Amino acid sequence: MEQNLLQADGLTKRYGSFVLDHVSFAVPGGSIMGFVGENGAGKTTTLKLILDELPRDGGTVTVFGQDNREAGTAVRGQIGVVFDDCHFHDMFTPAEVGMILSGCYKGWDQKLYDSLLRRFGLSPKEKKVKELSRGMKMKLGVAAALAHRPRLLLLDEATSGLDPIVRDEVLELLQEFVSDEDHAILFSSHITEDLEKVADYVTFLHKGRVVFSEQKDALIYDWGVIRCGRSDLARIDRADIAAVKSGEFETRVLTKNREAAARKYRDLVVDRTSIEEIMVLYGRGEEQ
Repeated sequence: MEQNLLQADGLTKRYGSFVLDHVSFAVPGGSIMGFVGENGAGKTTTLKLILDELPRDGGTVTVFGQDNREAGTAVRGQIGVVFDDCHFHDMFTPAEVGMILSGCYKGWDQKLYDSLLRRFGLSPKEKKVKELSRGMKMKLGVAAALAHRPRLLLLDEATSGLDPIVRDEVLELLQEFVSDEDHAILFSSHITEDLEKVADYVTFLHKGRVVFSEQKDALIYDWGVIRCGRSDLARIDRADIAAVKSGEFETRVLTKNREAAARKYRDLVVDRTSIEEIMVLYGRGEEQ
């Protein structure tokens, strides 16, 4: 039976007019959860609450079966974090980064760190952080996050701005990381193509609220989009409509059962959909 390595229940945080509103989702061991939403939806705030970097106003975060605040450093030591920006000092070499981090983590594995640097084509001593390309900085961040052998990885736009080859390298390593049920990843990203490749689940956060948290395959293979004219909307049952967006030439109706919709509305086009299209239809669609 799958165990949830990370679980948020009713997580709430207020920032002026913005509210992270009772966010709940779970990441089972051996899985990658794609965490998506528009800028300002609350994704980074959620990650900071998981790391207990912010005081929460409500709800709970359970990591490895323990409350993240009560367990404190014992839990955080088993979490690896990769942000979209490199947080290592410009004047350090990868070797110096490893030397510093080895004193911060009890589980630091220098041999693993060195092997990841070799795998990523990073010379430990030749270049300083400031001389590395964005892709190389991201590889360094991933190597550093994995070298203390965490059980949970939190990624915040970790593949943003990388070329397709580097992205594919990173995604391959992430899939290796979750090859057993003792590891899991929460992967916040705007690159939905990456999530379609590697994610097992997708949680969509919109204006501080969870719109859905679903298996990725269900979203890709079961959900669909009915393409029709605005006048056709009146004959589509409301129970079949998850979201609607009307344009000048076409109305798109998101439905959660593509095959049933295709049988029911035989004269209308019912296509497969994508994570990106689902986000757009929910995020910019009309109120139902």
